[in-house]
Order: sequence, then structure tokens, then C-alpha cells
Amino acid sequence: MKQARIFSVVVMLAVLCYGAVGFYFLPRATFQGELTRMALLPETLFGWTKAQPLIDMRWMEQATMQEADVLVIGDSFSDGRIWQTRLTQQGYKVRTESWNSMRGICADFMPWLRGQGFQGRFIVLESIERNLENDLSKSVACEKMQYHPNARTDAPRHPPATAFDVHGGNYDGKLSTGFRTLLHTFDYQRRSRSDGFRTWTLPNDVTMARVEGGCQLFSHASCNDALFLSYDLPGEIGHSALDNIALLNARMEGVTPVWMFVPNKSTVYRYADKRFWNEAEQRYGAPNLMRMMQRALEAKTVDLFPANGTHVSTTGYLLLGDEILKVLQRDQHK
Repeated sequence: MKQARIFSVVVMLAVLCYGAVGFYFLPRATFQGELTRMALLPETLFGWTKAQPLIDMRWMEQATMQEADVLVIGDSFSDGRIWQTRLTQQGYKVRTESWNSMRGICADFMPWLRGQGFQGRFIVLESIERNLENDLSKSVACEKMQYHPNARTDAPRHPPATAFDVHGGNYDGKLSTGFRTLLHTFDYQRRSRSDGFRTWTLPNDVTMARVEGGCQLFSHASCNDALFLSYDLPGEIGHSALDNIALLNARMEGVTPVWMFVPNKSTVYRYADKRFWNEAEQRYGAPNLMRMMQRALEAKTVDLFPANGTHVSTTGYLLLGDEILKVLQRDQHK
């Protein structure tokens, strides 16, 4: 009987200790970025700290299809309507649709688009590198437009945060999340002290990599290291993508297509020798976003891609918008 009581007390104490440790470290598991959340690493180490530009919400307004000068079809890099503010500030009326709604540039795209009332000249087709081959091939194979309306398409967008408190946290999560974040932090501190540390594969398709000159390029506390998606690979984009662009351009008579291929974060910081953007620029006049980003790094642009996320910062979005604006202005008088 006495042994059973002792065992019960020991078990209770163990549970209380686990709970206390988990509760104490739970605020560290309040994540601002996708990659810190996926990897269970704290924002105190990987959250950006340099203030970002403030976007005026009035420039983020959505135009109707009938009044738009520019139609943007894109993914999550366009959904926030941030880079588009560079266009709207110059008087362009911009409508943004998602690939999920449009499904592709199908064979009957132009008759369908004119039927929707679009009379603008420019169509910006944006895709992140990791998806562009699939986006292009799906469009080439598509025969008939099947638009899928989404209530979010015309919902207001709000400016991204200019700053956040990396030490701010709450106690809304699971105790196990705080505990696992603590263990990952200890593991990181142990690994990063090694002279040979270069990369570390974490759970949920996240890779940590040491970045040369990282503390000149990032504002987070552990600025020598940054987080990346593990499935963003070093290989070159298939040449069929370039041929598919020509096939899709032929479907867009009467408008000017602008192909906006956003490099993966891993490509920008780790695999910068890819040539796809040079070739797309030479063949189709596509904006060379890879070159722009490399020049931004050479100029020591801080947090072009924040370490804790997969998307560019507000600074990065505005640089993207500047490149698209240059193309529109270049082609405006042709």
C-alpha cells in the first residue's frame, strides 16, 4: 500500500514538472512565421526585428474586372495585394485573381476573359518557382475555362505588420508544443556551436542553413542561420517551362502577358546560379526577378526574405512591384 502511494506521488510530481516546464516555455511557441511554426523554433531566435515599410490601405483596393487596366493571376505572393501597390500608386487599376479560381490559361481564355468584361491591356501571371512548371503545364493542357468564384477575391486586404514583438507570446497552445520548442532550441544551440555546422534538417520539411554574411542580411537574433523549405531543390527549372510560355502567349492575343516568376527563398540565398530567369528574360522580356534579388542582397538588403517565413518581406514585395511597374511602363508605348 505504501509503495503504491509513493508511486502515485512520483507520477504526480512527474506530471506536474512536465506541465510546469511546458507551461513556462509555452509563450516561446507563439509563432509569427510559417517556418518557425513548422520547425518549432522560437521567434526570439528567428523572428525579424527590423521595421518594415507601412502600406497605405487605399492602394490595396481591388478593381472590378470591367474597370481593371491590369489583371493579376497569382498565388499567395499576390493574394495580399502588396506588390500591386506600386502599380496602383501610379494610377493603374488592378484586379487580382488566384490560380485556384482561374485554374489556368485555357484554350478559350481570351473569349472567356472578354466575356467577363475585361478591356485592359496587361495580364501579370505570377507563380513561385516551386510551382511554375506545374502551373504552366496545367494551363497548356486546359481546354475550357472553369472559373471558381471565391468570396475572398474581393474582400478587403489589410497592410502587413511593420513590426512585431519577438518576445511576445501567449498561453493558448499545447503544453507539448512549448516543451518540444524548448528541446529544439537546446538542440539548435548545441549544433550551431560546431565548427562544421552547415545545415540541419528539421521536422515538417524545414531545413536550417548557415548563410554566408547572414548577419548583414537578416535582423533576427541567430542571424548567421536561416530557415528554408526542404523541398526547394537546387536543380535548374526544366526547359519545357520556357516552351510552354510560348504556347500560352499565343492564347493571349490582344493583351500583353507579363510573366512574374518569383524565385524560391532557397534559390535566392543558396542556389543562386540558376539561369531560368535569364532565359525567360531573353526570350520573352520577362522581368528578371532573380537578378533583382541578387542585387538586393549585394546591396545588403536586410530581411528580403525574413528567416522565419517562406514569403518575402514588405520590402521584398515592394521591390517585386517596382520590377513589374518597369515592364508595364516599358511596354505601355509599344
